[in-house]
Amino acid sequence: MSEFAPGKRVRRSARIIVIAPDDSVLMFRFDVADRPPFWVTAGGECEAGETFDQAARRELREETGIIADPGPQVARTTPEFITVEGEPVQADERYYILRVSEARIDTSGHTALEQKVMTQHRWFTLAELSNWKEAVFPENLAQIIRNAASS
Repeated sequence: MSEFAPGKRVRRSARIIVIAPDDSVLMFRFDVADRPPFWVTAGGECEAGETFDQAARRELREETGIIADPGPQVARTTPEFITVEGEPVQADERYYILRVSEARIDTSGHTALEQKVMTQHRWFTLAELSNWKEAVFPENLAQIIRNAASS
């Protein structure tokens, strides 16, 4: 029996939790016309034939300008959601944590769609992640970070 919902495409993606020296976490705000704004980590869908690790490196470079090994996978989630393009999917999301030496990124590698919907980025404290007024995904992000730090 499959762990994924029948009838939905499985959207494989790599997500990178970028952490600055002050322990703040990089998040991107999405503004999509038919839903309230929400915040997510860097990352995105794996391309055809791409592993999660390869997608993590590529997405990190494209969305933040950072060229680095994102390290080991620290978590996995399998949420169901509707993509920004409007497709209902079952996700298979793998999370990586990368500590950086400065809280600075370059968003010039964003695609046209990313430029349209990824309207802001900012560095969040763990307390802010747990209590932010807009949706933060994954909802247990602060716990994923705490679990990774303790292992």
